[in-house]
Amino acid sequence: MTKYSIFSLLRHARHHHEKWPRAWRSPEPKGSYDVVIIGGGGHGLATAYYLAKEHGITNVAVVEKGHIGSGNVGRNTTIVRSNYLWDESAAIYEKSLKLWEGLSQELNFNLMFSQRGVLNLAHNQHDLRELARRVNANRLNGIDSEILSPEQIKAFCPILNTSPAARYPVLGASLQRRGGTARHDAVAWGFARAADALGVDIIENCEVTGIRRADDRAAGVETTKGFIKAQKIGAVAAGHSSVVAAMAGLRLPIESHPLQAMVSEPIKPVLHTVVMSTTVHVYISQSDRGELVMGAGIDGFTSYAQRSGLSTIEEMSAACIEMFPITSRLRMLRQWAGIVDVCPDASPIIGMTPIKGFYINCGWGTGGFKATPGSGWAFAHTIAEDRPHPLAEPFALERFSSGRLIDEHGAAAVAH
Repeated sequence: MTKYSIFSLLRHARHHHEKWPRAWRSPEPKGSYDVVIIGGGGHGLATAYYLAKEHGITNVAVVEKGHIGSGNVGRNTTIVRSNYLWDESAAIYEKSLKLWEGLSQELNFNLMFSQRGVLNLAHNQHDLRELARRVNANRLNGIDSEILSPEQIKAFCPILNTSPAARYPVLGASLQRRGGTARHDAVAWGFARAADALGVDIIENCEVTGIRRADDRAAGVETTKGFIKAQKIGAVAAGHSSVVAAMAGLRLPIESHPLQAMVSEPIKPVLHTVVMSTTVHVYISQSDRGELVMGAGIDGFTSYAQRSGLSTIEEMSAACIEMFPITSRLRMLRQWAGIVDVCPDASPIIGMTPIKGFYINCGWGTGGFKATPGSGWAFAHTIAEDRPHPLAEPFALERFSSGRLIDEHGAAAVAH
């Protein structure tokens, strides 16, 4: 870059980045709202947006203890797919994927949604049988899914090590071509701006410290900015859902775990899909900036710590090199962790609670990001109509007493 072009860049930066309008307002909380949403992440913002857009409920506040994008929505690995095993899961994730496909246009915000495909690798006969079972289940539910041979995999992803001499030889894979990635912070910003434009108040740096009840009904939230009265309260505080629910006197069957990820230094585009392996235990994609984005499973201990550990970094690096030998000389650029709340059956909780006017949306575990629009759409209906949407009904809290669990451990074996 020449000396002239450097000064030209600085001059334009100075003059063209001043007085930009705010993407959303920064209001002080009103005394009362029809609905208060606890949690300004992707699911919370999507819920507020669909409450306003689909149900005409605009007297809504989203209260976020930090700034928009500072929670799990900005601490994930951005993968989107709908190839889950059970009918109930497939339905809500497919609804979400269909919303993803038109969401940039709907929100008038570039979410950088890229349908580059998601490959799930099979390294043994058991893997192949399980993938075939899921592919057949997906097809019965009208979800695109197919099995690829090692030769087809190599043609689709040339840098993947498909040698028969590999420690974990690739015997096949499932592919969902409509799956892919989206830009996580853009999703938060897009929903925030769109919800704000419909009249929703987004209140940042406003931590909920208590939930006030009147007999068997929720009455409002205590916050660091004072008490806010609410006719209805929706708790969407991923990672801290059990803490928020406890404020209302409700105990949830979930655990919170750190989920670690990291990215490499940027390189030229070499990986044009998402590759996942439960056996090697890593999943990898390449960001728009050229970084390889890597993740694996949740930490085995419960914690609210948003930090990484050396052992997980070493394991992810080794798995990456196993699958993509050309990455052996890459340097790690940064690492982080989010906090995920996990249900015993690896499926979420969406719906009503024994406390009237108090609704819960949590337990998405490692699948939260991909469900963002579908979760918000179904949860908004549940709050507005005071009854579960059919897509959300199977994920009611009552399933843990009835025994009608939705065991998705297989479809979520690698955290993503």
